[in-house]
Amino acid sequence: MPVLSVSDLTRYIKEMLESDHLLAGLWVKGEISNLKLHSSGHIYLTLKDKEACLKTVMFRSRGRRLMFRPENGMSVIVRGYISLYERDGTYQLYAEEMEPEGIGALYIAFEQMKQKLAAQGLFDQGRKRPLPPYPKVLGIVTSPTGAAVQDMLNIVRRRWPNLEIILAPVLVQGEAAPSDIARAIRQMNSLGRIDVLVVGRGGGSLEELWAFNTEEVALAIAESEIPVVSAVGHETDFTIADMVADLRAPTLRQLPSWWCPTVERCTVI
Repeated sequence: MPVLSVSDLTRYIKEMLESDHLLAGLWVKGEISNLKLHSSGHIYLTLKDKEACLKTVMFRSRGRRLMFRPENGMSVIVRGYISLYERDGTYQLYAEEMEPEGIGALYIAFEQMKQKLAAQGLFDQGRKRPLPPYPKVLGIVTSPTGAAVQDMLNIVRRRWPNLEIILAPVLVQGEAAPSDIARAIRQMNSLGRIDVLVVGRGGGSLEELWAFNTEEVALAIAESEIPVVSAVGHETDFTIADMVADLRAPTLRQLPSWWCPTVERCTVI
């Protein structure tokens, strides 16, 4: 019988684990413990139940796609594969996806973001500003296509025919949307002549409205020197942007009746 080195044996066991079809792609349910969010972006944790535990790692390339922040004690379902970490001689789960059990990841992320921004005071009523009674220039940050922008323009032109409009066309959905919206808000502020800023889009699912639940957009609204009206979705849709903005108006029809500014033209920037 041959005498194997530790390295040879460990490598053999690793090859056996990785050649098993079941272990090459599986879902595992457990409770998070020993969570470590490393500065490198990698996530290290232990999945456990009443009788066993499993070391788990999620590398940065996968971890940055998570829509929620993992926490100790959270019950999750993880997709990944089993392999052996040769240096320590231990097998572990290499996670590729992670979802909260029972509650959707987007809902968890929404609640976590609410708690974070509320602690920073971004929802405080004391920081809300009134709309100017006689604005002359209205800025709109929204998608240049679809029914929402036409609805906004038609209402403004009908109710306030002498108001000037400046439109900043942006993406309102997808990975690039938050940075695009935040950029447009800052650009509107840099013009130095806009009196009120409307930021919004038409209705949709929680996923479709997600750009307006991001920290990047929330901070851009909070830092705006122009009073911001959030016009996102329908009456039943609530977003982080609604909570940070100076006024929530799911449609411009719901702007206060007393707000009667004095739309000559629409400029696109």
